[in-house]
Amino acid sequence: MPITTQDREILRLAVPAFGALVAEPLFLLTDYAIVGHGLGTTAVGALGVAGAVLATLVNLCVFLAYGTTASVARQTGAGNHDRAMRSGVDGIWLALAIGAALIAVCWPLAPVVVDLFGASPDQAAQAVTYLRISLLGAPGMLVVLAGTGVLRGLQDTATPLLVAVGSFALNAALNAWFVLGLGWGIAGSAWGTVLAQTLGAAVYVGVVVRAAARLRTPLRPDPAGVKQAGTAGFALLIRTVCLRIVLLVAITIATRMGQAELAAYAIATQIWTMLAFTLDAIAIAGQAITGRALGAGDTVATRVATRRMVVWGVWSGAVLTLVVLAVRPLLPGLFDADPQVTEQLLAVLWPVALFQPICGVVFVLDGVLIGAGDQRYLAWAGVWTTLAYLPAAFLAADHGIVALWCALGVWMIARLITLGRRATGTAWLVTGA
Repeated sequence: MPITTQDREILRLAVPAFGALVAEPLFLLTDYAIVGHGLGTTAVGALGVAGAVLATLVNLCVFLAYGTTASVARQTGAGNHDRAMRSGVDGIWLALAIGAALIAVCWPLAPVVVDLFGASPDQAAQAVTYLRISLLGAPGMLVVLAGTGVLRGLQDTATPLLVAVGSFALNAALNAWFVLGLGWGIAGSAWGTVLAQTLGAAVYVGVVVRAAARLRTPLRPDPAGVKQAGTAGFALLIRTVCLRIVLLVAITIATRMGQAELAAYAIATQIWTMLAFTLDAIAIAGQAITGRALGAGDTVATRVATRRMVVWGVWSGAVLTLVVLAVRPLLPGLFDADPQVTEQLLAVLWPVALFQPICGVVFVLDGVLIGAGDQRYLAWAGVWTTLAYLPAAFLAADHGIVALWCALGVWMIARLITLGRRATGTAWLVTGA
């Protein structure tokens, strides 16, 4: 495939975004590896339950990154640099407010939420411990999302890469020290992640403060701007709620299958998430390029870039299929999985691998439409694809985690249909600031 000007622009944004995105699931994969070696299968299952809850809370707020990227990129494309930075500052204040609210609401409800998964008493107790400690890092996690969105909108994906790599290295070191060195158990794993995420958030705040000073953008919270940022993200919130319903239904079904199935599913989910973030690097480029191009009124460039990114998505997904199949025999050993977990994990990695090309196209088109600000359609599409998934998931409940993962494949195919239909039309090509 010859490299075009559009390819170079995509790669300039996607390659650093790839590194930053891969670092995110590596936080939990590192936790799984350390907890698996130091604490055993029960703790891995507990981490899977608590990790699902935390991922739900954080991903419900992913509009802080996606919405901020789209608005900052569009204003940047239109030449309104001060308004672009104002949007970013408002996003960070909104992140802090939501993070504080999550701590206040979710701390007392942690045992109730964990019980919904039907975990064993030992798993439930450890899951509550991990969840409550990790909630203290919620403001930092959300500031990282908002700060990342600001920089992506400014067409800078290199700085988020540096912050992500530093945070991952710190997280790995702290987790190993707290869990294996000091013997703090699963609580040590949670504290390591909290400290790493909070320090990463501090770096983003420093970067945004310096950029705002150059543009003379006020740093005080603007109530109207914060409210607007929250309102603009409502449709993306609905989309994200639909995504989380799918994943929460899946892990709830896996939990009721047994401890070995839950542990294997939890590990496979983290591997799939890492692959998803890898493919999402092109989608991040799509958000930034689409927002900037439409802000500048250039629909032709938007179409050309979209076609090229779809091609990149297909090829990237095919490569990941081959990679997963090649390393499949080695993966159970990384988590010190027992024979039962190993058997389940090796089986479920087949559908995980084979759906990657479809995932590549889905993530690209999702990113393009987010960058275009087509949130309302994405919300409705999320509802319909979730309704397509639920019957398949419940039918798979009595047939093991491979069938459950095939139900997730049905969901991805439904997303491919809805997003592809929209992208071939013109309703999303709205230009201007």
